[in-house]
Amino acid sequence: MPISPEMETLNFGIIGCGRIAPRHGQALQSLEASHHLKLAAACDIVESRVYHFSQTFGCSAYTDYQTLLENPDIQVVNICVPSGLHAQIGIDAAKAGKHLLVEKPIALNLTDADALISACEQAGVTLGVVLQNRFNPPMRDLRALVDSGALGRLMLGNATVRWYRPQEYYEDEWHGTWAMDGGALMNQSIHHIDALQWLMGDVESVFAYAGTLGHRMEAEDVGVAVLRFKNGAIGGIEGSTITWPENLEGSVALFGERGSVKVGGTALNRKVFWKVEGQLEHEREMLMRESVDPPSVYGYSHREQIIEMAAAIREGRTPSTHGREARRSLALVCAIYESVRTRREVTL
Repeated sequence: MPISPEMETLNFGIIGCGRIAPRHGQALQSLEASHHLKLAAACDIVESRVYHFSQTFGCSAYTDYQTLLENPDIQVVNICVPSGLHAQIGIDAAKAGKHLLVEKPIALNLTDADALISACEQAGVTLGVVLQNRFNPPMRDLRALVDSGALGRLMLGNATVRWYRPQEYYEDEWHGTWAMDGGALMNQSIHHIDALQWLMGDVESVFAYAGTLGHRMEAEDVGVAVLRFKNGAIGGIEGSTITWPENLEGSVALFGERGSVKVGGTALNRKVFWKVEGQLEHEREMLMRESVDPPSVYGYSHREQIIEMAAAIREGRTPSTHGREARRSLALVCAIYESVRTRREVTL
């Protein structure tokens, strides 16, 4: 159900007022005048939390998301609840006729992801998934570089996430659980896994090890996988939350016949090296110019993600990080988990 471009305001509601929700709230506030977007409502089962959020951002407060979904003035719902709840709340939102922007990952298993995608298609609503780092200027430059063929044939691609989380992080009753979160690969590394597959192409097979080595939790806090891509390249994924005392690295590196490039920084926002045939003389200037990190791993690009989502809704088209696109990185993480369980190579 596309919304006409001349519509004065597109009203958003946020479901879940935890640590990522303020990023959505700030982005929507900054876009109210320029893009006619408004944060109209927020919902959380913890009354004190949603009240504080609503006071901060000047929106209505709900403690029951079904009541929020009944509000006809809200056209778009941003789902910021624990990952294990994405699918069910998303399906309910789709049935209520709301467009959805769902935080990563789209779901924790492919059955739930497919059910959510199907519900949105049947309801005729737009489904976008938050993969905001794709919108970072260095990542856009890297995608353009790959598309141009300047790197030549891609031969090796790596995603590396060496982050740290204290034990307290996993004591909120949902982080690190299989039912609501998954581990370092599904939660912290999903952006980098998505970026690797987005740039290198589909994965053909994977073999992986994972363990829970530094925390008391259900899921893994470290995982390593070896990949074979359908284009013949090979690659690797390393993801963890054990690198005491702080986040040390989050990066994606590609190696081709005519170039070697790496994007890292706090949130895939900085070119670490950029050695491309015909561009070497510009590398130092480029790296110095683009070396400013954002204050958190969330980066700067939720704003750009929401701009694209709003444009897709108004134009009746599919956003770039739509449900089936987000499903690809989920499928890869699920294959990694299967390889860990079976101790076998898994074909996607």
